[in-house]
Amino acid sequence: MTTATTEALRLTERINRIEPSATMAVVAEADKLRSQGIDVVDFGAGEPHFSTPQHIKDAAIAAIQGNFTKYTAVAGTAELRDAIAHRHNVDFDSDYRREEVIASVGGKHALFNAIQVLVDHGDEVILPVPYWVSFKDIIQYAGGKPVFVESDEAENFRVTAKMIEAAITPKTKAIILNTPSNPSGAVVSPQDLEAIVRLAHKHEIYVLLDECYVYLNFTGEIVSGGSFTDCKEHVVVLGSLSKTYAMTGWRAGFALGPKPIIAAMSKLQSQSTSNTASMVQRASIAAVSGSQQCVAEMRADYIKLRDRVLDGFKTIPGLTCTVPQGAFYVYPNVKNFIGKGGVKSASDLAAKLLSEAHVVVVPGEAFGTTEHIRLSYAVAHDVVDEGVKRMREYFATLS
Repeated sequence: MTTATTEALRLTERINRIEPSATMAVVAEADKLRSQGIDVVDFGAGEPHFSTPQHIKDAAIAAIQGNFTKYTAVAGTAELRDAIAHRHNVDFDSDYRREEVIASVGGKHALFNAIQVLVDHGDEVILPVPYWVSFKDIIQYAGGKPVFVESDEAENFRVTAKMIEAAITPKTKAIILNTPSNPSGAVVSPQDLEAIVRLAHKHEIYVLLDECYVYLNFTGEIVSGGSFTDCKEHVVVLGSLSKTYAMTGWRAGFALGPKPIIAAMSKLQSQSTSNTASMVQRASIAAVSGSQQCVAEMRADYIKLRDRVLDGFKTIPGLTCTVPQGAFYVYPNVKNFIGKGGVKSASDLAAKLLSEAHVVVVPGEAFGTTEHIRLSYAVAHDVVDEGVKRMREYFATLS
């Protein structure tokens, strides 16, 4: 593209408010190295290493063979919406009905739609740090302003109602809460979660609950912000089948919320993607309605993988890390290596790990912190060992 062409190309102000996804960027870099025949240990993308369970794949195949391949209602079939509501109601003692459910093209799509219909220009959205990479950009795309609430690593990145309340202003429209957290793996305690939901309800602001990893909670007490039914008019639950059922490429997500909000999201979706793929809807019904043993098995393996990574980190002098209570990420602190061996920042460290050790990680700057890197341990057990070995050897060269 010539300079003249570039100058003539005037993109919208709203697209210039956002950046490309940092996690997708590292995936692209890793793919580039693989294409050159380089053996890469990939701790970058948040994607389960498990295959989609067979009964879910069978449901999609049956749908295709049965010619269930036409348009459906924008918000999803009645059967799917009922199944999503039933799963949540049974697991979390919530009280959702079909008209309070929308199926979306992944959890990120549900989040995007919810923010687009709730957040207007000048509205403030409270966002705990560290945060998932897309939260900030989606808020800004809508014209909103992220208000960052710093959590304390010494407190395992705990988020409390007191912290949230201090950030509320007359312009506050919503709070985004992601538990278990991507990137830290921190879990908001049931007591803190209820206090935050009730605080939002009292102030008549919305809580957008990203429950993408809600079933990958290692504490033994899996809770949802949708359980507090007397506050449901100010709660929007954003869910995904991607991580729970190893269905990332299927793009299956959903939202549960007040009927007027779900109707508005459906209106927006009708002018963008329309319905999620019909055969994916059938697979999603099989996922949420069938046996949940597969979820328990995957969760158990993630705990083993977490412990394996943390044990490996103990062999790397200078590297510290909180103990994640959910999801499948570790978020080690690398401040002891910044300033050594030409490493100027966490981003610089991530780039050097990729180019010199061929280990893919995501720098903490993408999540709002400057002294961390994120690793996804949703990989085979021997991959964890090899990745930690390469990191240990690389960090030993820094002086």
